[in-house]
Amino acid sequence: MQGGKLIVFSAPSGSGKTTIVRHLLAQPELKLDFSISATSREPRGGEVNGKDYYFLSLADFKKKIKNDEFLEWEEVYRDNFYGTLKTEVERIWAAGKNVIFDIDVVGGLDIKHIYPEQTLAVFVKPPSIEELKIRLKKRKTESDDKINMRVAKASIELATAPQFDFIIENNNLQTALNEAYDLVSTFVKAEKNDQ
Repeated sequence: MQGGKLIVFSAPSGSGKTTIVRHLLAQPELKLDFSISATSREPRGGEVNGKDYYFLSLADFKKKIKNDEFLEWEEVYRDNFYGTLKTEVERIWAAGKNVIFDIDVVGGLDIKHIYPEQTLAVFVKPPSIEELKIRLKKRKTESDDKINMRVAKASIELATAPQFDFIIENNNLQTALNEAYDLVSTFVKAEKNDQ
């Protein structure tokens, strides 16, 4: 696979990475398109297949793993798979755009490992684990058990931050948005000497 650039945003759930990614997608000069992940989990309220995720059955997901159709994939929770289909990246590159990912830390680092020169990997860090818990509770989309699972996972994810190219600390959303824009803008405008 050859093509444009890959911009990875990874973070613990509730860090604000989705807000940052949406902001960047709204900047036409960056020529970004969103990589829609595949998942074996059920859609949450209002989520649309092919827009928010490609919702696959567990059997379909496992079949695609076996057929080597994923760029990266991970079993995030038991029988809860997430991954990036190779066809998704090819679709975006064929349209002449750069791919932006809102993705789990393991998947983000996998992509960086596969395409080290073409990938900008950014870790979004929450101000604290406590703040993260508050943000997750405010969403009102998950049970306390699920929130506690995410918070426990966040501690492990935070330990991977130094493996990313850049860390954005999301204490102030506007500052984080500006920082993300500057990083991505510089990266996509850089000479494509890696092609």
